[in-house]
Amino acid sequence: MQKAEVITALDKAKLESPKRNFKQSFDIVMNLAGLDMKKTENQVDQFIQLHYSPGRQTKVCALVGPELKDMATGSVDMTILVDDFDKYAANKKMTKKLAAEYTFFIGQANIMPKIASAFGRVLGSRGKMPNPKAGLIVPPNANLKPLYEKLQKTVRASARTAPVIQCMLGKEDMNTEELADNFIMIYNAIVNALPGGENNVRNVFVKLTMGKPVRVVK
Repeated sequence: MQKAEVITALDKAKLESPKRNFKQSFDIVMNLAGLDMKKTENQVDQFIQLHYSPGRQTKVCALVGPELKDMATGSVDMTILVDDFDKYAANKKMTKKLAAEYTFFIGQANIMPKIASAFGRVLGSRGKMPNPKAGLIVPPNANLKPLYEKLQKTVRASARTAPVIQCMLGKEDMNTEELADNFIMIYNAIVNALPGGENNVRNVFVKLTMGKPVRVVK
């Protein structure tokens, strides 16, 4: 994928999209081909760290024991201590609200069974349980500040049932070079995860929130 082609598509998408009274997001949309999505090895689930922040705050919640209480309180957006897990286990509405508000959940490794028991049904169904692929299961002595900063530049790209991936790469007011860089990072990460590489990519588009998809010519 050449950066010049990506920039051309981004510029065209901006030009053709009417001005809105809010800041639109840019997404990459990849249609896949030649994959049986019922087979686990063909499914995609990638946590991709970008060079440039996609332009929105990623809210992070830590589910921890007393060992990480002070570190978590000073590093992430919300901290829930193991002593409070029962409140969430008993109130599904409260847990659903939590799942809707936070993008990533960090879990302390030695209490993961308790996290699974209290939050697993709700977070698991939304794909938000602490995930080792993203470094979200941490030891009791972990430094959470670098992880929080990393998550601000992390996006998740997934395709589990349908052969299509749509993933945010930035905001429309970002520098086009930065948007293109994020696009290429996402594209390459996904291609590297596909069994047939680029042979499994049918086509690729960029799209503003309220705009029409614009095809990126490879």
